[in-house]
Amino acid sequence: MIHIKTPQEIEEYKAAGSLSKAALRLAGSLVRPGVSTAEIDRAVEGFIRLHGGIPAFKGYGGFPGSICASPNEAIVHGIPSPTMFLNDGDIISIDTGATVNGWVGDNAWTFYVGNPSDEVKALCEVTRDCLKAGIAQAKPGNHLGDIGFAVQSLAERHGYGVVREYVGHGVGRTMHEDPNVPNYGKKGRGVKLQVGMIIAIEPMITMGTYSNHVLSNRWTVVTDDGLPAAHYENTIAITAEGPVILTQDDQGPWCNMQGGVR
Repeated sequence: MIHIKTPQEIEEYKAAGSLSKAALRLAGSLVRPGVSTAEIDRAVEGFIRLHGGIPAFKGYGGFPGSICASPNEAIVHGIPSPTMFLNDGDIISIDTGATVNGWVGDNAWTFYVGNPSDEVKALCEVTRDCLKAGIAQAKPGNHLGDIGFAVQSLAERHGYGVVREYVGHGVGRTMHEDPNVPNYGKKGRGVKLQVGMIIAIEPMITMGTYSNHVLSNRWTVVTDDGLPAAHYENTIAITAEGPVILTQDDQGPWCNMQGGVR
């Protein structure tokens, strides 16, 4: 069932989106060679709690971290670890979420660790552009297939793979609501987008095959061929004026965080 939000509820949601983005900026500012993903996780959890939020991921379905930390060939759902250290040339996808006043924020970004190869940077840049292309289609009267088509066509034009098994989703007072928001599809197909929908759009794009598997920890999803993947996500409200990004960090006392996240 799709939950349509009122204009007031969309306004209420913005605090969760704002804190989630500020937490993501903080995570990005800590990414450097030699840091462990557990260090980043601790800092983000403390930051969210300091500002009156609850880490949305911690304990969700049994997940042990406050962030998802997915380096290189990890697509999503990487578990932070004190023994997982970042190395120069890596990339890492970090997903953060904060619950504020019952609303659940959700966003992600792929960060460079030191200086990755030009090939890897190109993957990240195209994936970021896929997110922008998907957001541009999130307007009333369009369909979910329009979002998926925009993401898929851009990624495949550059020779990249589009993950099928993991998708965007509705979001609100729970982390995952209807509808699912695939990163592939056909124009004019799928659920029609309505004013008041809040959805997370999150392209997961791979350098090689989009085939993947889950590691023995039962969480971390990695590419079958071991090639890198990138992941970018924003939470969007569909309004009469078009898509509005709700994961913006200019709506709270945490708004002065620095970092290359939009």
